[in-house]
Amino acid sequence: MSEATVDVADLGRTDPDGPEDEAPLREDIRLLGRVLGEVVREQAGDEVFDVVEAARVEAFRIRRSEVGRSGLAQSLAGLDVRSANHVIRAFSHFSLLANLAEDVHHERRRRHHRREGSPPQKGTLAASFDLLDAADLDVADVQRELAGALVVPVVTAHPTEVRRRTISQVQRQVTELIRTRETAPDEAQWSAHLWREVLTLWQTALLRLSRLRLEDEIDEALRYYDLSLFAVVPAINAELRAALHERWPDADLLPTPMLRTGSWIGGDRDGNPFVTADAVRRATTRAAETALGHHLAELVELADELSMSERLVTPTAELEALADASQDDSPFRADEPYRRALRGMYRRLAATALGVVGHVPGPLPDVELEPYAAPEELLADLDVVAASLRTHGAGALADDRLCRLRDAVEVFGFHLSGLDMRQNSSVHEEVLTEVLAWAGVCEDYAALDEAARRELLTGELRLRRPLVGADAQLSDLARGELDLLAAAAEQVRRLGARAIPNYVISMCESVSDVLEVAVLLKEVGLVTLGDDGLPRSPIMIAPLFETIGDLQGGGETLAAMLAEPLYRSMVDGRDGTQEVMLGYSDSNKDGGYLAANWALYRAELALVDVAREAGVELRLFHGRGGTVGRGGGPSYEAIRAQPPGSVAGQLRVTEQGEVIAAKYAEPHLARRNLEALVAATLESSLLSLEGLDGDAEEVYALFDDLAARAQAAYRALVHDTPGFVEWFRAATPIRELAELNIGSRPPSRKAGDKIADLRAIPWVFSWSQARIMLPGWFGTGTALQSWIDDDPAKLAHLQELHRRWPFFRTVLSNMGMVLAKTDLELAARYASLVPDEELRHRVFDVITAEHERTVAVLLAITGDDHLLADNPSLARSIRNRFPYLEPLHHLQVEMLRRRREGDDDELVRRCIQLAINGVATALRNSG
Repeated sequence: MSEATVDVADLGRTDPDGPEDEAPLREDIRLLGRVLGEVVREQAGDEVFDVVEAARVEAFRIRRSEVGRSGLAQSLAGLDVRSANHVIRAFSHFSLLANLAEDVHHERRRRHHRREGSPPQKGTLAASFDLLDAADLDVADVQRELAGALVVPVVTAHPTEVRRRTISQVQRQVTELIRTRETAPDEAQWSAHLWREVLTLWQTALLRLSRLRLEDEIDEALRYYDLSLFAVVPAINAELRAALHERWPDADLLPTPMLRTGSWIGGDRDGNPFVTADAVRRATTRAAETALGHHLAELVELADELSMSERLVTPTAELEALADASQDDSPFRADEPYRRALRGMYRRLAATALGVVGHVPGPLPDVELEPYAAPEELLADLDVVAASLRTHGAGALADDRLCRLRDAVEVFGFHLSGLDMRQNSSVHEEVLTEVLAWAGVCEDYAALDEAARRELLTGELRLRRPLVGADAQLSDLARGELDLLAAAAEQVRRLGARAIPNYVISMCESVSDVLEVAVLLKEVGLVTLGDDGLPRSPIMIAPLFETIGDLQGGGETLAAMLAEPLYRSMVDGRDGTQEVMLGYSDSNKDGGYLAANWALYRAELALVDVAREAGVELRLFHGRGGTVGRGGGPSYEAIRAQPPGSVAGQLRVTEQGEVIAAKYAEPHLARRNLEALVAATLESSLLSLEGLDGDAEEVYALFDDLAARAQAAYRALVHDTPGFVEWFRAATPIRELAELNIGSRPPSRKAGDKIADLRAIPWVFSWSQARIMLPGWFGTGTALQSWIDDDPAKLAHLQELHRRWPFFRTVLSNMGMVLAKTDLELAARYASLVPDEELRHRVFDVITAEHERTVAVLLAITGDDHLLADNPSLARSIRNRFPYLEPLHHLQVEMLRRRREGDDDELVRRCIQLAINGVATALRNSG
């Protein structure tokens, strides 16, 4: 018998190296691998199993540097396509199951940490309040910094989530089984259940047959409210409010919830033709339906729980009035005022739902009552119930489900989450040019210079009349944009201003870009003139600065916006807050990792100064992605690394692609991630963290220089190297990514074969698949090393900055994470797909040299002996998961080679897509 078939238990074996406290994790992975191996052998046969096991053994030998890669590559290259399909599926499932074991182990370690009575871990509210207590803060400072406090994770539908919902359901089942393994009353029954779930996983297709529709993405995002957000968001707000009140009982801190939620799905139409007026209606209506359905269900549960009889307790007169108003005349509840009151509240909320979403998301009441006009009316009734319970010693009941429902209504209202709208400034210009011409106002608006545009637009904002009517003969583009805005106005009237709070302008470069949006909003009634003749709007217009140039000019643009009297009246007419969105993806694609990060830091400093001088509150919206190349990385450290004054109690941040499931699929995951956002926001707002003291300007000047060097090196390769686009398209699966059914939005903003035409997401995703990860590091090594080469003593200065400055430490830590996931030996196999040998070597040699340079200078600055010295969790993860990547990469390259040589077998295409899925699963943050 061969080594490959000695024992099916070997299939789950992991590298025995590693700390002793990883033993439970290794045991879980071993168990899951053994069960998967049994399923593979039963379902696919001994021959496939032998190939899988041999590949696994060889992959671990490669990982331990016992053998080279050529043997495994050659053996897998000889597989027929059907066998290759089975092997790819097997290692994709290995990776997925290893991820689950890793998550449970992380959860296990946190529980152990708490049981041991250790100090609270960073990123928790407990740890943050320990820091705040030690700082001995003045209550006036706390009140000032937390005025209008707001933290909003905004869910987007960017296409990097390759996992089907069905697979996610199996994942949750397996995760729960791993959690309960030690406490399962019947081991045989538990094992049989696990086997069934893994069998289901094996027999369920990993790939969708059709591309996700926008309505699917809307529904998928709403699923996370029931999975975790309804429970976790209100709980964190309640805990935060209680902790602040304990420390400063006389201060009015956080009168409204600090943590809320947002969404772009259905409102982000920049490059997405599927976002229409109907999409806006569906997104906001489904969100409201979800919120109202939750509140109605909780009222039913409360009515079951609050069974108090007035023969035994004496409720307040206000509670009796609520009960009498319910019109509940059941003799069975005649002495149960709380149940009658809650039935009345249910009837009123059901009437609200009927008016808002057109139906009742719950049992239909038999009596119609007047609907609640606003969430505040429901909150008032809940307060009546709570106050009455406390008068007869039932305060514990008031503090349980009732309190949780009250907190949920306060956070989610009747709308659930705010839907942002977004469109590109070039579209606004095109639409307004057509509308103004049709109205006879201006024959060719697009031909005007900036001064003339501003004069025309401010003139329009002073007039009450619309520019066009419903019968105007407009292009499909213009009519579609106006219809969409009209739908938004309709939903704001129906659901309230919080339903659609923001309008984001992509590629915003001037004041006219902002005023164009104001004029279009006025056209549908979302900008109106007050009695003073000045415009007002419930919608926040937020410029998005994306490219390096836009970021560098962002402060100047904001200053000009706020200096425009009519626009400033709109800002003052809301609450004096101006939001600005910062783009991490396009700035990185434009200038590389270090240049983009520094441009963002500099932009924030400038925006803070402008807002302070103008007397407005600044709220920054960070458009971060899952990968470091798109602003990803640990949220807690990222927020703490922001410039002084840039957080100030307010933060919005996007949550994109596969990161959403990783953070919000379960309550404990959601708790950990949302708590980290809030904790970091508190610390950044109330503590001095930058650490540069009087050296700031000198350090800023140094990083201006370093960023310029890094950008020059990056652009020399990506934008100025002849043939680079051809190299990229041949050496990565960018073309094949476009065929994956993983999102409704096209991979490019417009047709074209230029890097500039590509969205940043597939750009980063492709580099991740090829294990080059170029957007997360290229250019930084050249910048740092060339500066050190001028004077070797400068290394000590960078080492000191790394110790003192959270921004620099975070930049290098995230880069180390990316470099640890980079594998240029595997990348060379992808590069072999470039047909032009001279081009292949010319580009790859530059990448290799820069990689060596970057690793060397990073370790020299940090003083570490390996890339993940500051990230043991990821080091553990790589040890356990990355061997399963090895066969996936070799087979992906082989299938890409076959396809590009003309093999049009559908199974070859499916193998490529499955391999993309598997690699993304193992890397975890691939796009």
